[in-house]
Amino acid sequence: MKRIALFPGSFDPFTAGHLNILKRALTMFDEVIIAAGINQDKPGYFNMEKRLEIIRKATEGIKGVSVIQYDNLTIDTCRALGVHHIVRGVRNMIDFETERSIADANRRLAPEIETIIIPTAQEFAHISSSAVRDILRHGGDYSAFIPAGVTL
Repeated sequence: MKRIALFPGSFDPFTAGHLNILKRALTMFDEVIIAAGINQDKPGYFNMEKRLEIIRKATEGIKGVSVIQYDNLTIDTCRALGVHHIVRGVRNMIDFETERSIADANRRLAPEIETIIIPTAQEFAHISSSAVRDILRHGGDYSAFIPAGVTL
């Protein structure tokens, strides 16, 4: 039986930290579906088409990865795809508490779906999509924060 996980997020943009979490998730799962969604609490910097393009470029050549767009509850996307695991990355304890709360709510709504929380590698812990957007807004060099070969 193929083990598949959903890696949801707004990915605005997809960073080197996201790529680190993805590669580590692929050591546990045969396939990881990156699901780019709209986060109502965060204003979008890139449109969805550009986000998907960045993710596809960043994951080019990585076996077991697919990319989708979604606009509903993450658990509903999991159910529609027959996926029983959600992968989430955390950089620090604040991220962990947020993700744990979301995982608890998801478990209550969908006990058949389990959330796997992966702490990012230390060298990527300072990277956030928000920081990348801020660097972009001010014309800074963002290249150390995004996957190699990706341009924004």
